[in-house]
Amino acid sequence: MAATKTAKNPTARNDTPNTPDVSESAIAKMKVDDLRRKLRGHGVKDTADLKKPELVKRLTKAEAAATKKNATAKRSAKSATSRNDTPNTPDVSESAIAAMKADDLRRRLRSHGVKGTADLKKAELVRKLIEVEVGTTRKSAKTTKPAKAGKAGKDAKSGGVRTGKKTSSSLKYSQEITSTDDRAERAGRSLVTTDHEVIRQWAKARKAVPATVGGTEHDGHLGVLRFDFPGYSGDRLTPVEWDQWLATFDKRRLNFIYQQRQSNGKRSNFFRLENPDE
Repeated sequence: MAATKTAKNPTARNDTPNTPDVSESAIAKMKVDDLRRKLRGHGVKDTADLKKPELVKRLTKAEAAATKKNATAKRSAKSATSRNDTPNTPDVSESAIAAMKADDLRRRLRSHGVKGTADLKKAELVRKLIEVEVGTTRKSAKTTKPAKAGKAGKDAKSGGVRTGKKTSSSLKYSQEITSTDDRAERAGRSLVTTDHEVIRQWAKARKAVPATVGGTEHDGHLGVLRFDFPGYSGDRLTPVEWDQWLATFDKRRLNFIYQQRQSNGKRSNFFRLENPDE
């Protein structure tokens, strides 16, 4: 008798215990039109001639498969973001990407030119964004062409990166900007330049004035180079002329490492002057 009941109603129990999110009894209670509609959502076609038992069976199978696929994707994403498995790409924070909302992930992917993300689950979005940003960072590192350690003026004219015995890893993974026409690959990207006009425009956009730290001057030369931002209340800064500031910048073979925008899109005031020889 029990066997007869089971044959007549195969969905009276959950015969896919590994997919607790699939309620077979709930599927069995659905109307025929709703079953067909949901099957279409899974990409299943040619259901017009199917009777309800067959529709129930197919939908149960389709939802169980979708649930298992999603679980696999989540485990994969969790594994990928539980640690930084791309140590050579410090600009890519995998844990930060995993913490992002789905809409923000889609928005970031669109900025990389990735389309067709509307139907992707969060786990898949996380994995795809990590792949894209890691690829972008590695590509940028490979295409960065350090300038030869020659005359300061020559380096500055080309906007080329200055290198030396003490070149830092942050410089290695920064995107090189050689003119005002270049754009950051993404918000939050670390950038580097020696181009005078790029530096001028960056400072002007933030109403920052070229300056030196008071008391660090020596033998008639400028001291530590800085920018005086509106409302800044740190070191005592002395404003100087752009020509003087840039001439000192070149003479000391400095690199201008900076950001245009933070990862959240807000304007960034971050910058650092680095001498690759010291």
